Amino acid sequence: MQSNSPGQVSLPGAVAAPKLSPHLSIKGLGLKRNDRWLFRNLNWEVPRGSVVAVVGPSGVGKSSLLNCLAGLTTPTEGELTFSCNAGCLHEASGYQKRVGIIFQNLLLSPNSSVLRNVLCGRLGRYPWWQTLFHFPRADKQEAALLLADLGLAAHLHRRAADTSGGEQQRAAVARALFQEPELLLADEPVSNLDAYLCEHVLGILRHEAHDKQRTVFCVLHDPALLERFADYALSLDPMNPEKWRIRVIHAASLN
Repeated sequence: MQSNSPGQVSLPGAVAAPKLSPHLSIKGLGLKRNDRWLFRNLNWEVPRGSVVAVVGPSGVGKSSLLNCLAGLTTPTEGELTFSCNAGCLHEASGYQKRVGIIFQNLLLSPNSSVLRNVLCGRLGRYPWWQTLFHFPRADKQEAALLLADLGLAAHLHRRAADTSGGEQQRAAVARALFQEPELLLADEPVSNLDAYLCEHVLGILRHEAHDKQRTVFCVLHDPALLERFADYALSLDPMNPEKWRIRVIHAASLN
Protein backbone atom coordinates (compact mmCIF):
# COMPACT_ATOMS: atom_id res chain seq x y z
CA MET A 1 0.00 0.00 0.00
CA GLN A 2 1.38 3.35 -1.01
CA SER A 3 0.20 6.50 0.76
CA ASN A 4 0.51 9.71 -1.26
CA SER A 5 -1.04 12.14 1.22
CA PRO A 6 -3.32 12.05 4.29
CA GLY A 7 -6.72 10.67 3.32
CA GLN A 8 -5.57 9.55 -0.15
CA VAL A 9 -4.27 6.04 -0.67
CA SER A 10 -3.32 4.35 -3.93
CA LEU A 11 -4.29 0.70 -3.95
CA PRO A 12 -3.01 -1.11 -7.05
CA GLY A 13 -4.16 -4.70 -7.36
CA ALA A 14 -5.80 -5.82 -4.13
CA VAL A 15 -7.68 -3.34 -1.92
CA ALA A 16 -7.57 -3.21 1.87
CA ALA A 17 -10.75 -4.20 3.69
CA PRO A 18 -13.13 -1.21 3.99
CA LYS A 19 -14.60 -0.04 7.28
CA LEU A 20 -18.14 -0.19 5.93
CA SER A 21 -19.84 -3.48 5.12
CA PRO A 22 -19.36 -4.39 1.45
CA HIS A 23 -22.23 -3.81 -0.93
CA LEU A 24 -20.54 -5.52 -3.83
CA SER A 25 -17.82 -8.15 -4.02
CA ILE A 26 -15.79 -8.12 -7.25
CA LYS A 27 -13.53 -11.14 -7.71
CA GLY A 28 -11.20 -11.63 -10.66
CA LEU A 29 -13.47 -9.64 -12.98
CA GLY A 30 -12.39 -9.39 -16.59
CA LEU A 31 -13.98 -8.43 -19.89
CA LYS A 32 -12.60 -9.14 -23.34
CA ARG A 33 -13.83 -7.39 -26.50
CA ASN A 34 -12.59 -8.07 -30.05
CA ASP A 35 -9.61 -10.09 -28.76
CA ARG A 36 -8.64 -7.25 -26.41
CA TRP A 37 -8.98 -7.24 -22.64
CA LEU A 38 -10.58 -4.02 -21.37
CA PHE A 39 -9.92 -4.90 -17.74
CA ARG A 40 -8.82 -8.04 -16.00
CA ASN A 41 -8.31 -9.49 -12.52
CA LEU A 42 -10.33 -6.67 -10.93
CA ASN A 43 -10.83 -7.37 -7.22
CA TRP A 44 -12.58 -5.13 -4.70
CA GLU A 45 -14.99 -5.24 -1.78
CA VAL A 46 -17.00 -2.07 -2.52
CA PRO A 47 -18.23 -0.31 0.65
CA ARG A 48 -21.96 0.33 0.84
CA GLY A 49 -22.99 3.97 0.65
CA SER A 50 -19.95 5.22 -1.26
CA VAL A 51 -19.52 7.22 -4.47
CA VAL A 52 -17.11 5.59 -6.90
CA ALA A 53 -15.86 7.65 -9.84
CA VAL A 54 -14.87 5.47 -12.80
CA VAL A 55 -12.15 7.21 -14.80
CA GLY A 56 -9.88 6.64 -17.76
CA PRO A 57 -9.56 7.69 -21.42
CA SER A 58 -12.26 7.06 -24.02
CA GLY A 59 -12.52 3.42 -25.07
CA VAL A 60 -10.82 2.04 -21.97
CA GLY A 61 -13.96 0.15 -20.83
CA LYS A 62 -15.74 2.43 -18.35
CA SER A 63 -19.22 1.96 -19.83
CA SER A 64 -18.54 -1.74 -20.30
CA LEU A 65 -17.69 -2.06 -16.62
CA LEU A 66 -20.98 -0.40 -15.66
CA ASN A 67 -22.82 -2.78 -17.99
CA CYS A 68 -21.21 -5.72 -16.21
CA LEU A 69 -22.27 -4.34 -12.82
CA ALA A 70 -25.81 -3.84 -14.16
CA GLY A 71 -26.04 -7.41 -15.41
CA LEU A 72 -26.42 -6.19 -19.01
CA THR A 73 -23.08 -7.66 -20.11
CA THR A 74 -21.71 -11.03 -19.03
CA PRO A 75 -18.06 -10.69 -17.99
CA THR A 76 -15.54 -12.92 -19.69
CA GLU A 77 -14.24 -14.09 -16.33
CA GLY A 78 -14.71 -13.44 -12.63
CA GLU A 79 -17.61 -13.08 -10.22
CA LEU A 80 -19.93 -10.33 -8.95
CA THR A 81 -21.82 -10.81 -5.70
CA PHE A 82 -24.27 -8.18 -4.44
CA SER A 83 -25.51 -7.86 -0.88
CA CYS A 84 -29.02 -6.39 -0.80
CA ASN A 85 -30.31 -4.22 2.05
CA ALA A 86 -31.83 -7.30 3.67
CA GLY A 87 -28.42 -8.97 3.71
CA CYS A 88 -29.16 -11.59 1.03
CA LEU A 89 -26.51 -12.33 -1.58
CA HIS A 90 -27.27 -12.10 -5.32
CA GLU A 91 -25.52 -12.58 -8.62
CA ALA A 92 -25.78 -9.71 -11.12
CA SER A 93 -28.70 -11.29 -13.00
CA GLY A 94 -30.72 -11.58 -9.80
CA TYR A 95 -30.00 -8.06 -8.64
CA GLN A 96 -31.12 -6.05 -11.68
CA LYS A 97 -34.39 -4.81 -10.16
CA ARG A 98 -32.37 -3.11 -7.41
CA VAL A 99 -30.13 -1.27 -9.91
CA GLY A 100 -30.85 2.19 -11.33
CA ILE A 101 -29.04 3.25 -14.50
CA ILE A 102 -28.42 6.66 -16.03
CA PHE A 103 -27.45 5.67 -19.56
CA GLN A 104 -25.02 7.77 -21.57
CA ASN A 105 -27.56 7.92 -24.41
CA LEU A 106 -30.36 8.52 -21.84
CA LEU A 107 -32.91 6.12 -23.44
CA LEU A 108 -35.89 8.40 -22.81
CA SER A 109 -39.16 7.84 -24.64
CA PRO A 110 -39.15 10.90 -26.95
CA ASN A 111 -42.93 11.12 -27.43
CA SER A 112 -43.79 10.72 -23.76
CA SER A 113 -43.85 13.62 -21.35
CA VAL A 114 -40.93 14.32 -19.06
CA LEU A 115 -43.12 13.35 -16.10
CA ARG A 116 -44.16 10.03 -17.62
CA ASN A 117 -40.55 9.20 -18.46
CA VAL A 118 -39.69 9.60 -14.79
CA LEU A 119 -42.72 7.64 -13.63
CA CYS A 120 -41.57 4.74 -15.81
CA GLY A 121 -38.72 4.27 -13.35
CA ARG A 122 -41.22 2.40 -11.18
CA LEU A 123 -42.88 0.26 -13.83
CA GLY A 124 -41.42 -2.84 -12.22
CA ARG A 125 -43.42 -2.25 -9.05
CA TYR A 126 -46.83 -2.67 -10.63
CA PRO A 127 -48.63 -5.15 -12.90
CA TRP A 128 -48.58 -3.90 -16.50
CA TRP A 129 -52.32 -3.17 -16.61
CA GLN A 130 -52.20 -0.90 -13.55
CA THR A 131 -50.02 1.71 -15.29
CA LEU A 132 -51.48 1.34 -18.77
CA PHE A 133 -53.47 4.58 -18.45
CA HIS A 134 -52.17 6.26 -15.30
CA PHE A 135 -49.82 6.01 -12.33
CA PRO A 136 -50.83 6.42 -8.68
CA ARG A 137 -51.38 10.03 -7.61
CA ALA A 138 -48.72 9.76 -4.88
CA ASP A 139 -46.15 8.67 -7.45
CA LYS A 140 -47.03 11.61 -9.71
CA GLN A 141 -46.61 14.06 -6.84
CA GLU A 142 -43.29 12.54 -5.79
CA ALA A 143 -41.96 12.53 -9.36
CA ALA A 144 -43.03 16.16 -9.84
CA LEU A 145 -41.17 17.21 -6.68
CA LEU A 146 -38.05 15.39 -7.83
CA LEU A 147 -38.18 17.09 -11.23
CA ALA A 148 -38.71 20.46 -9.56
CA ASP A 149 -35.57 19.90 -7.48
CA LEU A 150 -33.72 19.33 -10.75
CA GLY A 151 -35.07 22.55 -12.24
CA LEU A 152 -37.64 20.92 -14.52
CA ALA A 153 -40.91 22.02 -12.89
CA ALA A 154 -41.92 23.97 -16.00
CA HIS A 155 -41.38 20.98 -18.30
CA LEU A 156 -43.40 18.21 -16.61
CA HIS A 157 -45.87 17.82 -19.45
CA ARG A 158 -43.60 18.61 -22.38
CA ARG A 159 -42.56 15.80 -24.69
CA ALA A 160 -39.02 14.69 -23.93
CA ALA A 161 -38.17 15.29 -27.60
CA ASP A 162 -39.09 18.96 -27.20
CA THR A 163 -36.61 19.58 -24.39
CA SER A 164 -32.89 20.41 -24.54
CA GLY A 165 -30.08 17.93 -24.10
CA GLY A 166 -29.40 19.15 -20.57
CA GLU A 167 -33.09 18.91 -19.66
CA GLN A 168 -33.26 15.38 -21.01
CA GLN A 169 -30.17 14.44 -19.04
CA ARG A 170 -31.74 15.70 -15.81
CA ALA A 171 -34.94 13.81 -16.64
CA ALA A 172 -32.87 10.63 -16.99
CA VAL A 173 -31.26 11.33 -13.62
CA ALA A 174 -34.70 11.83 -12.08
CA ARG A 175 -35.98 8.57 -13.58
CA ALA A 176 -33.11 6.58 -12.06
CA LEU A 177 -33.51 8.25 -8.66
CA PHE A 178 -37.29 7.72 -8.73
CA GLN A 179 -36.65 4.00 -8.97
CA GLU A 180 -35.08 4.18 -5.47
CA PRO A 181 -32.30 1.74 -6.36
CA GLU A 182 -29.81 0.22 -3.96
CA LEU A 183 -27.07 0.57 -6.60
CA LEU A 184 -26.97 3.54 -8.98
CA LEU A 185 -24.85 3.41 -12.14
CA ALA A 186 -24.37 6.77 -13.85
CA ASP A 187 -22.60 6.95 -17.22
CA GLU A 188 -21.44 10.56 -17.66
CA PRO A 189 -24.57 11.97 -15.96
CA VAL A 190 -23.49 15.64 -16.13
CA SER A 191 -21.88 15.83 -19.58
CA ASN A 192 -24.56 18.22 -20.92
CA LEU A 193 -24.88 20.43 -17.84
CA ASP A 194 -23.40 23.77 -16.87
CA ALA A 195 -21.18 24.15 -13.81
CA TYR A 196 -24.02 24.94 -11.39
CA LEU A 197 -26.18 22.01 -12.51
CA CYS A 198 -23.17 19.66 -12.53
CA GLU A 199 -22.55 20.37 -8.87
CA HIS A 200 -26.25 20.19 -8.03
CA VAL A 201 -26.74 16.79 -9.67
CA LEU A 202 -23.53 15.32 -8.23
CA GLY A 203 -24.51 16.69 -4.83
CA ILE A 204 -27.80 14.81 -5.09
CA LEU A 205 -25.99 11.59 -6.03
CA ARG A 206 -23.59 12.03 -3.12
CA HIS A 207 -26.55 12.60 -0.77
CA GLU A 208 -28.19 9.40 -2.06
CA ALA A 209 -25.02 7.47 -1.25
CA HIS A 210 -24.12 8.92 2.14
CA ASP A 211 -27.57 9.53 3.62
CA LYS A 212 -29.52 6.65 2.07
CA GLN A 213 -26.74 4.05 1.82
CA ARG A 214 -27.06 3.67 -1.94
CA THR A 215 -23.79 2.88 -3.66
CA VAL A 216 -23.09 5.05 -6.71
CA PHE A 217 -20.74 4.30 -9.61
CA CYS A 218 -20.30 7.38 -11.77
CA VAL A 219 -18.23 7.88 -14.93
CA LEU A 220 -16.59 11.30 -14.60
CA HIS A 221 -14.00 13.19 -16.66
CA ASP A 222 -13.55 16.42 -14.71
CA PRO A 223 -10.80 15.99 -12.07
CA ALA A 224 -12.19 18.85 -9.97
CA LEU A 225 -15.62 17.22 -9.75
CA LEU A 226 -14.04 13.88 -8.95
CA GLU A 227 -12.04 15.31 -6.07
CA ARG A 228 -15.06 17.11 -4.67
CA PHE A 229 -17.81 14.51 -4.93
CA ALA A 230 -16.28 11.01 -5.11
CA ASP A 231 -15.15 8.82 -2.23
CA TYR A 232 -13.09 6.54 -4.47
CA ALA A 233 -11.62 6.77 -7.96
CA LEU A 234 -11.42 3.55 -9.96
CA SER A 235 -8.98 4.10 -12.83
CA LEU A 236 -8.71 1.77 -15.83
CA ASP A 237 -5.47 1.63 -17.81
CA PRO A 238 -5.67 1.43 -21.64
CA MET A 239 -2.19 -0.07 -21.92
CA ASN A 240 -2.47 -2.77 -19.27
CA PRO A 241 -5.90 -4.24 -18.38
CA GLU A 242 -4.58 -5.53 -15.05
CA LYS A 243 -3.10 -2.18 -14.05
CA TRP A 244 -6.36 -0.80 -12.69
CA ARG A 245 -6.08 1.36 -9.59
CA ILE A 246 -8.37 2.41 -6.76
CA ARG A 247 -7.68 5.62 -4.88
CA VAL A 248 -9.39 6.73 -1.68
CA ILE A 249 -10.39 10.38 -1.96
CA HIS A 250 -12.62 11.14 1.02
CA ALA A 251 -11.75 8.58 3.66
CA ALA A 252 -13.22 10.69 6.50
CA SER A 253 -16.71 10.63 4.93
CA LEU A 254 -16.69 6.83 4.95
CA ASN A 255 -16.13 6.37 8.67
